[in-house]
Order: sequence, then C-alpha cells, then structure tokens
Amino acid sequence: MTKITDIAGPRGWVFYDADCAFCSGFAARFRRTLRRRGFRLVPMQMPWARRRLGLRDGEPIAEMRVRDRSGLDLGGADAVIFLACRIWWAWPLCALSRVPGVRGVLRAGYRWVAAWRSCSGGACRREKSAVWPGWIGLAILPPMALLTRSSLPAWAFMWLLAGALFFGCKWLTFWRETRRPQPVDPVRAFGYLFAWPGMDAARFLGTRNAEKRTAADTAVRTVLALTKTAFGAWLVWCAARTAAEPLLAGWIGMIGLVFFLHFGLFHLAALAWQAFGVDARPIMDAPLCATSPGDFWGRRWNGAFNRLAHDFVFRPLAKKSNVALATLVAFGVSGVLHELVISLPARGGYGLPTAYFLVQGLASLASRTRMGRRPGLGRGVRGWLFTMLVTAAPAFWLFHPPFVRRVILPFLQTIHAL
Repeated sequence: MTKITDIAGPRGWVFYDADCAFCSGFAARFRRTLRRRGFRLVPMQMPWARRRLGLRDGEPIAEMRVRDRSGLDLGGADAVIFLACRIWWAWPLCALSRVPGVRGVLRAGYRWVAAWRSCSGGACRREKSAVWPGWIGLAILPPMALLTRSSLPAWAFMWLLAGALFFGCKWLTFWRETRRPQPVDPVRAFGYLFAWPGMDAARFLGTRNAEKRTAADTAVRTVLALTKTAFGAWLVWCAARTAAEPLLAGWIGMIGLVFFLHFGLFHLAALAWQAFGVDARPIMDAPLCATSPGDFWGRRWNGAFNRLAHDFVFRPLAKKSNVALATLVAFGVSGVLHELVISLPARGGYGLPTAYFLVQGLASLASRTRMGRRPGLGRGVRGWLFTMLVTAAPAFWLFHPPFVRRVILPFLQTIHAL
C-alpha cells in the first residue's frame, strides 16, 4: 500500500526493466529530470506495475512503457519521443521524429537495441550482431530526404539532406562502438547521438576522461569560443547586408555561419562536455596553422568528417591497395557527398565540388613526394603558403555561384540576415 500511495499522485509513470543494467542506468540518470516534469519511474518487476500493464508472470519485458492519467499508453520509441518532447534540451529528437518516415526508423532502432541487449543478474552482455544494422540510417534517411526535393525550398532541402547524412553517419559510428565489449554510459550515448557534432565515438563514449585544465585556461577558451560565435553572428546579420554584390554577401554569410557553428557553438559544446569529464575535442583545430594540405584536411579542418573518411574509406582501402589510391578515393568520396548537399539543392554546378576535392587529394600527395619535399611544400612557411593557396584559390569550385545564389542567399533572407 505504501508503494501504491507513493505513485498515485504524479502526472504519469515511466515503467522500465529493473533487471537490465542498461535500462536501470538510464532510469537513474533521468529520474530527477522526469520527476520535475511530473513522471515517476517504476520498475516493471513490481507486482502493481505488472498488473497495471497487463504483464503475465514470467512474460519477458520487451520495451519501456509510459502511461499518464488520461489513459495514454505508449511503448518503445514512441514512449521515448513522448518524453523527449517534454524536455527542452531533448528537442532535436522531438523535432527529428516529426520528419515523415523518421518515426518508423526510430522504432526499428529501438527494437534492435531491445533485441541487442541480453540481461541476466543485473548485467547486460552484448550479443554478436550482423554488420548491416549500422548502415540502416544511411540506407533510409538520405533517400527519404531526397523525396522532399521538389516540395521544399532549396535551402530547406539542403539542411534536411545534410541532417539525414549526419544522423546516418552518427548511427553508423555509434553502432560500431557499441559492438565492443566495453559498456556504454547511457548519458554519453544520448549526448553523442544528439548533442555532439563529432564522429569519434570511441573517444567520446570511452572511459578516458578529458584533460584537466586550470580555471584560467578554461575561462580563456570559453571567451575565445564566445568571441568566435559573436564574430560569426556579426558576419551573418550585420556584415553580409552591407556587401554591394549578392555573391559577396553570400560568401560573407557562409563564412559567418562557419564561424558561428563550427568555430563557435561547436567549440562551446566541446568545452561543456569536457566540464563533465568527456574527452570531446573541438572539430576545428586551428586550420590556419596547417603547414601542408594533409595536415589541413587530416587533422585541423572538420575533424568529424575526417574521422569518417579515415575509418570507413581510407584505412580499409589502404590495407587492400596503397596509400595514394586510398587518399584519392577518400577525397573523391568527400567530393560526392558535397555534391549531394551543395550541387543537388542548387540544381547546378555539378562536378565542381568533386573537382575541388580531387585537387586537394593531389596536392596532399604532392606535398609528400620527394619533389614536393625539396621546396618545402609540406612544412614551414612555404608549406603554409602552399596550403592556403591550394585550399582557398579554388574554393569557388566548392561553393559555386549556383549554390550561393539559389541556396545561401534565400537562406540568409529567411533568417533576416539580408
């Protein structure tokens, strides 16, 4: 009677499997958050809970359940989405679930996770699984986004397709890491999928803690990240509108978006996760200090994509062929992906992004040859000048005029930057 009285007053109940360490870990992490929103967490092993849910004795528990006083009864992914829509910082999952077809993908993913765990004695062990589940996101999300091409503005289609590719890659890297024998912290798993732009799942989900820094060092880094965020916002909402030419305005706006997001907000996200002990490194690592094209693309610029290209394209191909071919193929794949999010929404400029990245691949290889090392193209001041020239001079191939005119300028107008 004490148990029933204790749970009789809340707005609703979240029923979970207390015999599963993975599930219990989530319950412990989110108990306070859900309680503040009127929901109580109840183990399904309680006799009262089993009677209320209609579970027979000995019946296996397949999914979590949510019930409220109005009679709403949700399970699995639908229950997770229902709760996410009531937590402000979980809005990405809530918003993503409203995209047509995504809810079905989330349901399939939840069922896979439920089948993937095998709980006994309060500890879960991971079973061996096939390779294909990791590629589900990339197999489903981008094709679904492509179906909206004719019904969305070019800029909206670009963001939707980029998001589909991003979350597909996120799931691929996350799934690969969860196949390892080490347990994954539930909060880190959720944060990696929905609150972190990087793709280094092993580092983010691992037990290694972030490097400890002094309060002064952390304050300097925070101020620097805030400064870059503010500078990017100024470029987008102030400087872009003063440009005399539309193409110049578009370029100023694009540079501002990169500062605002990649150098600013993403750096702040890294610092926030580091404060909680997570080894989250900023995806931008002083690219202007690169002294070779390989250093620029392989270590300093957009570490999220670099990790993907290295782990899933370069390294497997280098084992079967040679480094030169693997390098060119990796840059070629990068070009194709940029065609999808740049040329396809713009309906023009096809081939230019691919050509740009092939030039980068050739320059990266050239700087490593004996002929390239003699004039110092891979080190020092000459290497820096060569890198800046190679990456910046053909940038109009990457962000070509059709993309600027048909995608970037309408987007800047939509966010009232122009």
